[in-house]
Formats: sequence, C-alpha cells, structure tokens
Amino acid sequence: MNFLRPNGPSSGRATALIVSLYAGASLALWLLYPSEMFPRPSEVASSWMDMVRTQGLIRELYSSLMTNLEALGISCALSLGLAYLSVVPALRPATAAASKARFFGMTGFVVLFTVLFGGGHWLKVSLLVFGMSVFFTTSMASVVADIPREEYDHARTLRMGPWRSVWEVVILGRADLAIESLRQNAAIGWMMLTMVEGLSRSEGGLGTMLLNENKHFHLPAIAALQITVLVVGVVQDWAIAGLKRILCPYASLSLERR
Repeated sequence: MNFLRPNGPSSGRATALIVSLYAGASLALWLLYPSEMFPRPSEVASSWMDMVRTQGLIRELYSSLMTNLEALGISCALSLGLAYLSVVPALRPATAAASKARFFGMTGFVVLFTVLFGGGHWLKVSLLVFGMSVFFTTSMASVVADIPREEYDHARTLRMGPWRSVWEVVILGRADLAIESLRQNAAIGWMMLTMVEGLSRSEGGLGTMLLNENKHFHLPAIAALQITVLVVGVVQDWAIAGLKRILCPYASLSLERR
C-alpha cells in the first residue's frame, strides 16, 4: 500500500494498475454521459477517420507540428540567450523587461506583429515565440539568479575565468533545468497554437480545422480534434522528458520518488 502514502515509492506494476483504473473510470464516465451533450466514442472515432480520409487531418497535423517546432526553436534561442546574459549587469534590465512582458495581453500584439512580420506564417510564429519566450525567460532568469555563490567560488578555485565559469556553472550546470523549462513552455506553445492558427488560415493546421468544425457545431469532429491535440501534446512532453533523461541522467538521482 505504499502508493497510498505521501511520496511513497510505486513500482511499475502498481503505476500501470493505477493508470488502468483511471482510464477505465474515465471511459465509463464518457459512456454514461448523456449523448445529447457529448458524442459517443464510436462517433468520435468515426469522425476522426473521416477527417483523415476527406480533410487531410494528417497533413494539417504535420503543418501544425512544423509551425510549433519552428517557434519553439526560436523561442529557446532568444530566451536562453537573455537568461544567460543576465549574469552581465549591463544586460540584466533587458532580461527583466522581457520577463515583465508576460503581463501584456496577446490580442493587443496581433496588429503590431502583422505590421512587423506580415500575415500568414510569420504572424503565427511571432505570436507563438512571444507567448513562449516571456515565460521561458522568466523561469530561466530565476534559475540563473538562484545559483549559489559557492558554485562560482568553486569555479574560481579551479582557475576558471568569468566566461568559463558561466559556461560551466550556468549553462552546463543548469542544463537539466533548462530542458525542464523548455518542456513546460513547449506545452504553452502547443496550447496556443490552435488559437494563432485561427488568425491566419492560409496554411491550414489543427486550429483552422477546429474553427471550421466549431462553426458547424460538429461535436464528434471537435472532440476528435481535441483528443488529437491532447495526444500529440502528451507525446511531445514525453519526448522532451526523455531527452532530459538522456542528456542529464544525473537530474533524477536525488529525487524522493526515484
């Protein structure tokens, strides 16, 4: 009964059993829910197959994935650059300003970004980059600011210069936290993607399909698309977590639940 104790260890078999129970309860609740308010699983599956055959769902999913990955790459470069450069006092205000930009409303930037980048593809990418970067910069700047002085002192005793200390202590020493922050902000970007795709429908995407199905109030198709978005988002999250385990295996050595 360790899985009922706070922070108790859980074997793979126990975890699989718990997940199965949750999945079964969720499916039962779905089947018992009134069909007038939510479509049946068979209707959702049929609608998903129909969209694959007639509306090019796989092609639209690929378009959404490429847009999201492009925005994620740009956001990662900008945010990590700003966060790491916050070690330089002269550049620290720029990092703080980028962090405070998370309180802006996204809607107010649509016209500005349309003027700066034009419509279409780059409008979507710029909005995604902005939405992810302000939070990514905030989390990573906090990580950099919380590095203990002892770690820098240790680097100095090894005769490392200022920039070598930044490389070893800040960049390499906090690589696991950078990947974890990337993982969280990738989820933010994927959640925002369907919204920004509705602003420019020329390239299609899951967001365009969702808006079209919402317009016609086609509930089975909406549910099928939402489940597709959820599954792809979970796979993306799992892939980034796997990348962290491969590149930074030391990150989980001292965790309570390992």
